[in-house]
Amino acid sequence: MSNRVIIFDTTLRDGEQALAASLTVKEKLQIALALERLGVDVMEVGFPVSSPGDFESVQTIAKTIKNSRVCALSRALEKDIDAAAQAMSVADQFRIHTFISTSTIHVESKLKRSFDDVLEMAVSAVKYARRFTDDVEFSCEDAGRTPIDNLCRMVEQAIKAGARTINIPDTVGYTVPSEFGGIIQTLFNRVPNIDQAVISVHCHDDLGLSVANSITAVEHGARQIECTVNGIGERAGNCSLEEIAMILSTRKNLLGLESNINAKEIHRTSSLVSQLCNMPIQSNKAVVGANAFSHSSGIHQDGMLKAKNTYEIMTPESIGLNRNNLNMTSRSGRHVIKHRMEEMGYKATDYDMDTLYEQFLNLADKKGQVFDYDLEALVFMEAQSQDDDNYSLEHLMVHSDSTEGVATATVRIVVDGKEITEAATGNGPVDAAYNAIARATGRTINITNYKLGAKGEGQNALGQVDITAEYNKQTFHGVGLATDVVESSAQALVHVMNLTYRADKVADFKQQIHKDRELGGV
Repeated sequence: MSNRVIIFDTTLRDGEQALAASLTVKEKLQIALALERLGVDVMEVGFPVSSPGDFESVQTIAKTIKNSRVCALSRALEKDIDAAAQAMSVADQFRIHTFISTSTIHVESKLKRSFDDVLEMAVSAVKYARRFTDDVEFSCEDAGRTPIDNLCRMVEQAIKAGARTINIPDTVGYTVPSEFGGIIQTLFNRVPNIDQAVISVHCHDDLGLSVANSITAVEHGARQIECTVNGIGERAGNCSLEEIAMILSTRKNLLGLESNINAKEIHRTSSLVSQLCNMPIQSNKAVVGANAFSHSSGIHQDGMLKAKNTYEIMTPESIGLNRNNLNMTSRSGRHVIKHRMEEMGYKATDYDMDTLYEQFLNLADKKGQVFDYDLEALVFMEAQSQDDDNYSLEHLMVHSDSTEGVATATVRIVVDGKEITEAATGNGPVDAAYNAIARATGRTINITNYKLGAKGEGQNALGQVDITAEYNKQTFHGVGLATDVVESSAQALVHVMNLTYRADKVADFKQQIHKDRELGGV
């Protein structure tokens, strides 16, 4: 049996399902490219039949990704499989992942069918998917609570129908490692054609056991682990990719297993997913948390000074966390910026040097010193802008009288190529700025969540604002980053305004198509 574990990432499918606001196509592509650099073998990038937006994002990613296999999810229905195949047909190689529930509670309560009916549906779906690709994966949803006899029957028949990967999900995070490992072992003992497929596992973290269950499964013969960056996903989340990767690397001598993950891309990918998904990483999160390499105890600090491996089983550098935060000033030349970006693992194609250097000089004039994390923040913000942005913030001035409890803001915004200046009052500088922006754009949105954080360290850290807003029954996420928290708040709102503008354009296009069809057009 191979000692390599296939890493199947589902950040853009299972992970995205748990977000307050859906990612844009551009944001999904950013994450997909990061996952490709990270070295994931397979990336599940969406559920094409679920919406036109998901179909578009799957197709866009399938066109772009070359070094990882792109996969799309489908229910055991022909229309789902057709959508998945059509979305990924632009790729050289792709996988269709089809699934159906197998546990008694799901079969009887959700599907309201007999197990034999479900078995027939599964076999038909696998055979149908094989018309489009040889790479078909089949999942037994809620396998952790499926009677073992039924599970063995399902796995055997799915393999016989042509599935080359069989996924055994602990869908509700119910099993414990000894139990889950026993399920995998039983499948290997009882399913006669088990050697014709790769056995995969997809564990959820409802009881905090997703990583433990996944590692136990590969110890019993599974060779694919389905996981997400930062463990994001439904409810309590999924198995954490970075934890799996570092367990396989750090304990290779014990487990005898390895993966294709480039561990030095872990920190950067984790940060990108956290920012784009608006899901902060808890400080004590394994591998990528802010405290993962911190040592507070005097005894620990003394040991670290004598030998780092007294209390560190892996180094920050091993996951791409660079301790060398070189400070730069406005006197630093372009070659210095280029060198620092290369040191942090960025390629010249990851950013526009002219734009980055101009933004760097502006930031250096405000802060005096610019650090590595500031450069990364500038690259991140540059990636959020798009050519079809309809609004841009050109000027912001606020005045706040704390004794009177009233603030005034004046904004100058470019709207569809024209400059518009508006002023407004509010119960604070951010509220006043938001009221002025609403006047200038003519758009009113409902802000449901506002979060202020720091990007960097100390009093010169950049202020990052994340807002979640509702508009026309849709939810959007906007982000702003600046030395001034009011400015970053305004940027976040303008970001949302651009997202809602694009959403309106899509809605208008769909409405026009509907009218044309009613009139007999094409």
